[in-house]
Amino acid sequence: MSRALTLNAIFQDAGHIYRKTHRLPGFQRKAMHAIEKCRTSALGGHVDRCDQCGHEQVQYNSCRNRHCPSCQGSARASWVHAREQELLPIPYFHVVFTLPDELRPIVLVNQREIYKLLFKAASETLLVLCRDDRHMGGQIGIIAVLHTWGQTLIDHPHLHCIVTGGGIANDGSRWVKPKKLTAKRDFFIHVNVISDLFKKKFLHYFKRAYRAGAFKWIGRIQHLQTKRSFQQLIDTLYEKRWVSYCKQPFGGPEQVIRYLGRYTHRVAISNQRILSYANGQVTFRWKDYRDQSKTKIMTVAVDEFIRRFLLHILPANFYRIRYYGLLANRNRKARLSRCRELLGVLESIASRELSSHTFDVLLLELCGLDAWRCPECKTGKMYRVKTIERTTGLPP
Repeated sequence: MSRALTLNAIFQDAGHIYRKTHRLPGFQRKAMHAIEKCRTSALGGHVDRCDQCGHEQVQYNSCRNRHCPSCQGSARASWVHAREQELLPIPYFHVVFTLPDELRPIVLVNQREIYKLLFKAASETLLVLCRDDRHMGGQIGIIAVLHTWGQTLIDHPHLHCIVTGGGIANDGSRWVKPKKLTAKRDFFIHVNVISDLFKKKFLHYFKRAYRAGAFKWIGRIQHLQTKRSFQQLIDTLYEKRWVSYCKQPFGGPEQVIRYLGRYTHRVAISNQRILSYANGQVTFRWKDYRDQSKTKIMTVAVDEFIRRFLLHILPANFYRIRYYGLLANRNRKARLSRCRELLGVLESIASRELSSHTFDVLLLELCGLDAWRCPECKTGKMYRVKTIERTTGLPP
C-alpha cells in the first residue's frame, strides 16, 4: 500500500528500524528525529478559524531543520530578501568547484575537515586570481554554497560560488572589471587557470592537515594512513585534471535572486521528486546530466534510500553558506556602500529589520499571497483560537 509521497512519511515508517540496525552519529539521528516529527502533533501547533465562514483548520509546527525538504520556504524567503538588498548593478558569475572521485571515501569519514578545506581552497583561488593584475587587480565578493549530492543521492561534494563580475581595485580608488570580460569573451577567468590553482591550493592544505593528524583513517581508507599510500594518492591527484567550470554571467540582478532562491536552501532530495513508497521500495525521479539531462526513474530499497540521504546531513554547527571578500560578514555594509559609490549608483532601499518579517509577511511582499486568507471562503481572515502543546521528547 502506498504511503504519502514525502521524506517525512518514509522516515516515520522506516526510520526507527533503520536506527536500530545501523550505528549513526548523533547529528544524523537528531536530523532524522526532527524530520519524522515535522508537522505532526509531536511538535505542537495551533487551530485557526475563519472570521466569516467559521472554517477551522489545524496546523502543526515545522521542525525547521535545515535538511528537511518541508521546512526551507521560510528560511529561503528571509535569506533571499536580505541578499536582495545587497545586489549591485553588475554582472554576476557562477563558478563551481568539484572534488575528484578519489577523495570521496575520505570525505565520508572526514566531512567537517574536507568541507572546510574545500571552502578555503575555492575562496582563496578566486580571491587570489582576482587580485592579480593580469586578471582583474581588485577584490571581489563571493557567496559560496556547499552541495554534497548528485541526482541519485550518491555523494558528490561540490561548491557553488556566486561571484561579483568586478570589484574594488587593489588601491581602493576605482571599480575594476575582469580583463577577459568582453562582448565576445564573456567568461570570468579561464576555467583552466581556476582549476589548476584550486587543485594546488586544496592539495597543499590537504597534505598539511594530513601531517597534523587531522583525519581519521578507518574502513576502506585505512591503508592511507601510511606515508607511502598517501603519497601515491597525492601523486594521482596532482596528475588528474580537476573539474571546475565558470558559467556565463547572469542576465541581471533579478536572475541572480531567482538562482539563489533555488540553490542556497536546497536539500538532497525534494518531496516532489519522490514518486512512490511501497513494499519497502522508494522510487524517485532524477536527471541524468550525462545523457542530455534526460529525466529518469530510479527505485531502491528504503534502507538504501535512507543511507544515501543521510550522507548529506552536515555535521552540527557547520555552515553550508559562506561569504568572502566584499561580501564577508565583517564590514559588509561599509564595503557595499563603497562599491555603490565607485559605481555611481544610489544606495539600495534600506532593508527593513528581518526580525519583524515573519513568513506570512514575506509571503505577501514577495509573492502577493495572503497566508491568513481563508482557504474555504476566500474572503474571510483566519485567526488563532487554540494552541496545541508539543509532546515530543529526546530523539530515540
